[in-house]
Amino acid sequence: MADRTYVGFHCFVEDSFGKGLHALSTDTVKIALSNVAPNAATDAVLTDITEIAAGNGYTAGGDAVTVTSATQTGGVFTMVITSDIVQTASGGSIGPFRYPVAYNDTAASKNLIGYWDIGTAVTLEDGEHNTLELAGETLISLAQTP
Repeated sequence: MADRTYVGFHCFVEDSFGKGLHALSTDTVKIALSNVAPNAATDAVLTDITEIAAGNGYTAGGDAVTVTSATQTGGVFTMVITSDIVQTASGGSIGPFRYPVAYNDTAASKNLIGYWDIGTAVTLEDGEHNTLELAGETLISLAQTP
């Protein structure tokens, strides 16, 4: 995912602070795959996303990633993904997909966090593999402003 754009879902801040739905330092964050552009303004839960079909090495709901929180500095709190996801097609193809979507798998409604647009659709043919290079990606960065 060398050329990619990250987009946060609008619902995330309200879900986190207004509703208390996220505790990402302990919750499980997963990455689901879609080939339909999410709508950051209106999508809020995993069922709002058009996920690719499960099978051939892709599990419905996607794969978990490790998230760590950095020490807040100067009123800015940042959470960073520390693991990549490696997918291997077996017994058929995976995809196409263009949008890895991060969501909170621990939350009952599977509330959305953000997604990446990797710029072009990818299809993995039987035996091919792909690494979603997420290690070092900022999942959230929040600053308190007056």
